[in-house]
Amino acid sequence: MTKLMNPKYPEGRNLFKDQNILLTAAAGAGIGFATAKRFLEEGSNIFISDMNEGRLNQAMDKLKKLGLGEVDGCICNVTNDSDIDDMFTAAINKFGSIHSVINNAGLGGESKLEDMTNDDWNLVMDVTLNGAMKIMRAAIPVLRSTQGTIVNNASVLGWRAQSGQSHYAAAKAGVMALTRCVALETVEDGIRINAVAPSLAINPHLVKTSSDELIDSLSSKEAFGRGAEPWEVANVILFLASDLSSYMTGEVISVSSQQA
Repeated sequence: MTKLMNPKYPEGRNLFKDQNILLTAAAGAGIGFATAKRFLEEGSNIFISDMNEGRLNQAMDKLKKLGLGEVDGCICNVTNDSDIDDMFTAAINKFGSIHSVINNAGLGGESKLEDMTNDDWNLVMDVTLNGAMKIMRAAIPVLRSTQGTIVNNASVLGWRAQSGQSHYAAAKAGVMALTRCVALETVEDGIRINAVAPSLAINPHLVKTSSDELIDSLSSKEAFGRGAEPWEVANVILFLASDLSSYMTGEVISVSSQQA
């Protein structure tokens, strides 16, 4: 299939001028980092986290060199309650308030269920689903004062089937259900909670860990004949975090061009 449509990188419009955004797992080369960069370009300050100190520092340096809003961050394992508490405390101490929390942490893998150990299953669940729950639980009291937003990163695999992905798909389906249910619990607080469900986003980690054949196969299932750029997914995250989506809560938005 011929690759269609060369996307144009958007210009900033100050959608988040003077707002403070917290993003988990934002120090890699994928959706998290792209989202942090886009928030800065839209006028915000950002606080990012990652499990890897070297990767975190490198990402913060890159973001600071943009010369836009303030950038800070800390190490955070989203499965660890103390790390999460420390992250929110550090972000509040830095900025005074938080307007949006972007829940990007997740862990995948490939294994048929018959070959999967309990540890394999539990690790994916603990990071991808339990981690999302713990970040949301900690974010709610912080966001009451700003009537802020939470955006979770789910996946189309929460709806669709793929061999070798039962643990990841189950975890992402859980993130979708968590989004819908908790959104109803926070309506009276003025806190909106939504999620994105990307299909295929091309990033250096995916290219490094996947065969050309697999990437070509997945890309061929997209109407555009290519995977999304990470910043294309980030744009939808920004939409859900912004006032432009003021009527939406409990929604899961597919970021996909997959053919029916």
